[in-house]
Amino acid sequence: MDHVRLCINVDHVATVRNARGTNYPDPVHLAVLALNAGADGIVAHLREDRRHIRERDVELLRPLVGHFGLELAMWDEIMDFAERIKPDLAMFVPEKRKELTTEGGLDVAGQLDKVTSVVQRFQEQGISVSLFIDPEIEQVEASAGSGAQVVELHTGCYADATSSSVEARELEALRVAAARAGEIGLRVHAGHGLRVDNVRPVASIPEVEELSIGHAIISRSLSLGMGAAVREMRKALDG
Repeated sequence: MDHVRLCINVDHVATVRNARGTNYPDPVHLAVLALNAGADGIVAHLREDRRHIRERDVELLRPLVGHFGLELAMWDEIMDFAERIKPDLAMFVPEKRKELTTEGGLDVAGQLDKVTSVVQRFQEQGISVSLFIDPEIEQVEASAGSGAQVVELHTGCYADATSSSVEARELEALRVAAARAGEIGLRVHAGHGLRVDNVRPVASIPEVEELSIGHAIISRSLSLGMGAAVREMRKALDG
């Protein structure tokens, strides 16, 4: 694509708010600032433990955002809420109660029947589905088999690489997985751990349509402000 969409995950605005039990900073307000600065969409993860984003945030965000992705795990209560809200994209991720952040991709191949059932359930409600997976051919092909329209490739291993050789290996895995996804009709998104200094190679993968970036932009916004942080990332993404 000529223009890779940049979607901002506002979870960690809510993390700061919840640390003191206040009503500020407001992730809805920061989402609007991000959109005004050129972000193409907003993403939020409604976790089972509500550690950051809460239902109120999603309910306010949904009508304000033209392209809204809701990250969620396959918990019945959360899925019921998502069906009522009807995000533009339901983004299914694995979730562990004690993890600091999402630790890896969804094992679609290992629970294909369950994932297929969930995909069908959401598509019957007119909600497109994305599956957050590791960049592995088995997971890509299983995702296509589930009926999902989109895969989001987990870029964490690439982003956390401690040497240039490991980074190159992980980038190649992303390229191969993205190419296979495109061959079998899946749309390709990517995200996790991406920063200004490492985003461009992922954005340059031909099949990648959209990047979801949160922590790096929220952190940078503490120094620059949200608008400048979004513009800085957009510039890095476009090269």
